[in-house]
Amino acid sequence: MNTTEVFLIALTIIYSLPYLIWRIGRTDYFAPLVVVQIVTGILLGPGILGSAFPDCYAFVFNKQVIQALNGIAWWSVMLFVWVAGIELDLRQAWQHRLESTITAGLALGVPLGFGCIAGLGMLMFEGWMGAKAMPWQFVLGIGMSCAVTALPILILLMEKLEVLRQPIGQRILRYASMDDIAIWAVLALILLDWERVGRQGAFLLGFAISAYGIRKLMAWLPERDRWYVGIIALAATGFAADWAGLHFMVGAFLAGAILDGCWFNQTQMDLLRHHLLLTVMPVYFISAGLKTNWAMGGTAVLVVAGLLLFVSVFGKLLGTHLAGKILKWKRGEASLIGWLLQTKALIMIIFANVLLDKEIITSETFTALLLMAVLSTMMTVPVVSPKLARMKSIIFRSK
Repeated sequence: MNTTEVFLIALTIIYSLPYLIWRIGRTDYFAPLVVVQIVTGILLGPGILGSAFPDCYAFVFNKQVIQALNGIAWWSVMLFVWVAGIELDLRQAWQHRLESTITAGLALGVPLGFGCIAGLGMLMFEGWMGAKAMPWQFVLGIGMSCAVTALPILILLMEKLEVLRQPIGQRILRYASMDDIAIWAVLALILLDWERVGRQGAFLLGFAISAYGIRKLMAWLPERDRWYVGIIALAATGFAADWAGLHFMVGAFLAGAILDGCWFNQTQMDLLRHHLLLTVMPVYFISAGLKTNWAMGGTAVLVVAGLLLFVSVFGKLLGTHLAGKILKWKRGEASLIGWLLQTKALIMIIFANVLLDKEIITSETFTALLLMAVLSTMMTVPVVSPKLARMKSIIFRSK
């Protein structure tokens, strides 16, 4: 078979297998389709399919096919992160800045601190830190991975729970939006390269100047043209960020964050996010699974994944409970918010992918982080649903 035919076989597997597991297994309550796609990526990776059926794995996921899949994966995740940047609405956070700052700061800072402690512990053993990492980069990367909240997936889960448009949902979006800014700022700090600091400075200066011009242009353009101009700016900013050593994903987020969501039709934005998850993001999830590695032994990877999951959940819940004490929330409110902010899949996987690409973490560490992200996200709906049923009055609290 030629490369095109094998590529189409790979796509057939990528789209059909997770869908069948999700639909026949009726996993939606604890594992939405996006989570099933990530898990399927792990199953199709070299550590499981490649180990059990090496010849099949080598045939379907050969070098040429993986290169083609990576191209789709890069562009799809850039578009998804761009949409996430556009959907950031910091004006609401500013209107409730004291409450939002306290909650977002503790919800991010406490698991970040615990995650950094876990990262320091991992440094005591070989095989977890990447070849090009400095210890502080590795520790901070692990810490932030434990603190991340996946804003796009959080939106999907809150839609499923029917609280997205309710006051509690809008509050949680404010907290997650502020944390989202911090996540990308920390990633930029981790990727700071003193050998290319001149390039990075030039990129940031050039971006600040171009952002002013793009905002003026977008405000003047009709909506139909804003989509085209926005996507052109996305590709250009992604290239410039990668050239500067900050990774194209940082550029994708910045390209979206400088745009106002009100410039775009919200229904079309929701449809774009939906269609990305339907048509191209499964390729990204599978490509993430193909990077998993169990070379250190499944037990070691599972132990580290379990440790990071505990640190992440405990840290997030402790942070929101501290915020609840300060802000005098009702009983149970902090736990509800903490579990929703615990949602990690996608953004944490993107974050960990960047760390892996830059050799700050090893593929074994990436595998552990991927498992932690999947498990934490799978826990969200089963834990939150009964809490919401018991605490109806909290849904309508605006602060």
